[in-house]
Amino acid sequence: MHSLLLYFKKIFTVDLRALAFMRIWIAGIIITDLAIRATDLEAHYSNMGVLPLHVMFQHTWDPFYFSLHTLSGLWQVQAFLFLLAAGAAFCLLLGYKTRAATIISWVLLVSLQNRNTLISQGGDDLLRMLLFWAIFLPWGKYYSVDAIRSKKNAPRPAPYVSVATAAYILQVCFMYIFTAFIKTSPEWRTEGTALYYALSLDQVLMPMGHLIYPYPVLLKYLTHLTFYTELLLPLVLFIPVYTTFFRLVFVGVLASFHVGISLTLFVGLFYLINFASLAGMLPAKTMDWVDTKVLPLYSRIYLRLKEMHVRLRNPVPVSVEVKFIPPTWLTNSRRLVLREATVLFFLAYVLWWNLDVAVFKGNAMSPSNRWIGTFLRIDQYWGMFAPAVFKDDGWYILEGTTNQNRVVDLNQKGRVANYAKPPSVMALFKNDRWRKYSENYLFVHNSFMRPYYCNYMLRIWNENHPEEPVTNLEVIYMKEVTLPDYQVSPPTREVLCACALTP
Repeated sequence: MHSLLLYFKKIFTVDLRALAFMRIWIAGIIITDLAIRATDLEAHYSNMGVLPLHVMFQHTWDPFYFSLHTLSGLWQVQAFLFLLAAGAAFCLLLGYKTRAATIISWVLLVSLQNRNTLISQGGDDLLRMLLFWAIFLPWGKYYSVDAIRSKKNAPRPAPYVSVATAAYILQVCFMYIFTAFIKTSPEWRTEGTALYYALSLDQVLMPMGHLIYPYPVLLKYLTHLTFYTELLLPLVLFIPVYTTFFRLVFVGVLASFHVGISLTLFVGLFYLINFASLAGMLPAKTMDWVDTKVLPLYSRIYLRLKEMHVRLRNPVPVSVEVKFIPPTWLTNSRRLVLREATVLFFLAYVLWWNLDVAVFKGNAMSPSNRWIGTFLRIDQYWGMFAPAVFKDDGWYILEGTTNQNRVVDLNQKGRVANYAKPPSVMALFKNDRWRKYSENYLFVHNSFMRPYYCNYMLRIWNENHPEEPVTNLEVIYMKEVTLPDYQVSPPTREVLCACALTP
């Protein structure tokens, strides 16, 4: 047992400054994500958009979900919740009341994601899980307003280890290992053609992807490299010798891996979230360098905020302080044991969930045991381009007929509609949320989405172009199935939905 504890301590120890660095990064991502989502407040979160509340409750809602964003279908209420989430994330960024800011940020993130699951991707699952484990981590001990106010921390912290650090590190490993387990198709495991099919998707193809696409041997090598990196690289974290070296190998290889993904494929914030997940594993020597850059900045920010507080303070000071007074039996040692036991339970549950999804194909966990994962949103599915790469490529045409009998494409800013492939299919999407929505729009089991999107686009266009309104609109998908060996299939015209302007 003693040897096991020493092994546990060696591989799951982290630097508190690295955790703080991860906190700053994650808070920045939350704020960035909110800013991107806020450009579509009405479209994605209100009753006037593509997923009204009654449709959401009927088709995408789980009875164990919770969401403050479902309290109203007004975009103004959504805007208030967005501002509340941004405020909590800003406190998290500064490290002010860090534990409370973490919990509030996690609750509001889960609430937001539950409101519209049709625009979610794998990075959202990882961001949600990092925030969940962070509730049990002391990531406000450094680079924070809390740390400046306490004045108790040493310049170079002692190594920190707990069940929560193990859960955080294992969660990152789970994402890579289980996505490899889910990649069961021959294109990943034997043929080595998965990257060829991925780069054939014009909806996600980035400029660097164009450059390497014509080289099948390179793509085959990179496919196998991707698969075995995801499957085997996490194992280096469990080597009990030269742990600092292997930790840097893990962080360095995966950081390079995600840089490569971001240059070749349009994945939204996914690669930045993965960078954040690696930040907490940086060793002490790396953080010694970061210390000289980050800590002075936070000190200056705190002093400015303190000066503003003094200037704006009410002349009649009112102090309200709420303290949680634990019962006498709940001593510090018992609270520690209770916290560690709670985290251990959730870690075992998350492992069980991943094994059920990736290995046992839904046969290991009964439906009666899934409510915990669904309610806390610690459910996860790492199906990035898995089990096989999507091959129904193509592009959308929003073919509208105006009151002057002109046929225009709303997706091309009202230009005359034609069926030629645009120079950049990816450029047709406002952001990655809309790209994900368009992907889900194709599936037959999501056909309920189609009329709401059609009518929303018709209404928005006519509000912005009252001089020549569109009377009829067809949502057309020019499907171009990806064939092996660079063969080209002729695109086929599929009308997914039609709607008309009501008098």
